Amino acid sequence: MNTAEEPQRESVRIRLDLAYDGSAFHGWAAQPGLSTVEGTLREGLATLFRREVPLIVAGRTDAGVHARGQVVHLDLSAAEWTGLIRGRSITAEDALVRRLAGVLNAQRGAIVVFAAREVAPNFDARFSALSRTYRYRIADEPALQDPLRRSDTAWHRTRLDAEAMNLEAVSVDGLRDFGSFCRPRERSTTIRELQRFSMQRDDDGIITARITADAFCHHMVRALIGACMDVGEGRRHPGWLQSRLADPSWDERVRLAPPAGLVLESVQYPADEQLGVRAEQTRALRDSL
Repeated sequence: MNTAEEPQRESVRIRLDLAYDGSAFHGWAAQPGLSTVEGTLREGLATLFRREVPLIVAGRTDAGVHARGQVVHLDLSAAEWTGLIRGRSITAEDALVRRLAGVLNAQRGAIVVFAAREVAPNFDARFSALSRTYRYRIADEPALQDPLRRSDTAWHRTRLDAEAMNLEAVSVDGLRDFGSFCRPRERSTTIRELQRFSMQRDDDGIITARITADAFCHHMVRALIGACMDVGEGRRHPGWLQSRLADPSWDERVRLAPPAGLVLESVQYPADEQLGVRAEQTRALRDSL
């Protein structure tokens, strides 16, 4: 009796989960002559596979912005994927994590790939995502300015009204046009669903912002937090964020919060069977409320 052979796969889609210290790089996106997260990771992959390996990332981060839960995907040939094992008693997933740790060692831990796994061919790190969550830390008194945490905490020169900032933050939840808080890009919508935005002073005195949306436009997180800081400092009146939303245009009134306090904490995805549907939904241009 003949047994049908399993079809030979031509390529394998791989998801990488990684973290990085953004202060060591000029942002995520590869740029000629500059050290970036994408550029460094691609160099490492090129060392392993002897070719350029394109990457798709869940969300680009600015220079100085960190990530604890960044996600990328890449495509390898089936031979490249199985070849990582080299006859050893190890999975291809573990082999890739270990070998990337070796080639990225020159960065002294600035990038850590902590997980790799094969995913469905329709998984898209960017378009399959349901949401992204960021955290932002602010030290607004000298006693709170810990030099050991200066790379992930923004230092502010005057004390802020955390309660007023939180009232501003929660007032802009929902599906809206955030054009007044997004640096415009050609053929790109500024309509986003802000699912959670809050600010509170923690027990240690640090003000922590937590913000989740289906996706973020260019500079959107830092612009929203900067606007809340303006209100908390008394430079802008309560209701400032709402009034800006009524005029969705980027102008000189936008003040970006410093990048140092910002961390991409996590990216959420649907169940595997919904990945393709989600990607198609996200690719559709959100051109109206």
